Amino acid sequence: MKNIAIVAGGYSSEYEVSLRSAEGIRSFIDGTRYNVFIVIIRKANWVVLLQDFTTSGEKEIEIDKNDFSFTVGGDKTKFDFAYITIHGTPGEDGLIQGYFDMLGIPYSSCGVLAGALTFNKFVNNQFLKTQGIKVADSVRIKGMPDNMDFILDLGLPVFVKPNAGGSSFGVSKVKEASQLQSAIAKALNESDEVIIEAFVKGTEVTCGCYKTCSKEVVFPITEVVTENEFFDYDAKYNGQVQEITPARISTKLTEWIRSTTANIYDIIGARGIIRIDYIIPDDGGTPVLLEINTNPGMTSTSFIPQQIKAAGLDIKEVMTNIIENKYAK
Repeated sequence: MKNIAIVAGGYSSEYEVSLRSAEGIRSFIDGTRYNVFIVIIRKANWVVLLQDFTTSGEKEIEIDKNDFSFTVGGDKTKFDFAYITIHGTPGEDGLIQGYFDMLGIPYSSCGVLAGALTFNKFVNNQFLKTQGIKVADSVRIKGMPDNMDFILDLGLPVFVKPNAGGSSFGVSKVKEASQLQSAIAKALNESDEVIIEAFVKGTEVTCGCYKTCSKEVVFPITEVVTENEFFDYDAKYNGQVQEITPARISTKLTEWIRSTTANIYDIIGARGIIRIDYIIPDDGGTPVLLEINTNPGMTSTSFIPQQIKAAGLDIKEVMTNIIENKYAK
């Protein structure tokens, strides 16, 4: 059987979220077909979790970064495939993908270029704008600006976000100019750059997609409803949200969002499962792209497992499709 490493952890505030996704993916992958391990990436060390029969828990064994292997009792185990579920660096920005490319180990997600592009929200949105995709007006800043006037040209409210990052860490909705400085400082704790986006009033939806050499699968759309100011951390992970799949939108809008998601997948050169978030404006305008998630959350309650279930698909078969696609002729 192939040895599958579920690669989790990382160097950002999303570390704990990533570990939860890893547990979800371990339950989704067919254990009768693959040997499944969780590998945790930290700045201090990389380790694989193995069952400790003396404590009925798990013990950590150091990963040899020279060939992405581990050794127990003189026996070396190498991995045949890496399922990357690091949210944030180095899993979504192309860094770990470059490492696996150099070792010749296939992996689940976007490659180096697509990862680096989509991780930089401002650059990604400006690129997609040239491809006919509607995005919110925005500015990018590095450090705290001396003058906020150019930001106010976007109007208020605005969203202030780390330019690289996810899970709503460091994100603020700013309604008054006096709140800008503290919001920018908060975002700078998560990223060296900050993106400030014009607010679009509307309905938030999200759509997942994956493609293999033999098929294209676009999942049903999820509508995101929260009483919070926006889809923040508490909404995402503490239940302060309704997630309605399929979304309560027209057939025309549904078809547009699903086809646009499949198109963007090809434009950026995506691989594996991605999820794209949109806002459908209340004024009836074209949906606005919010963000592309190249390593979307994969806990049992995350959007993608919900959408797979709503599509009537077996999540174990979806995982197998993604893994085996790397070995297809």
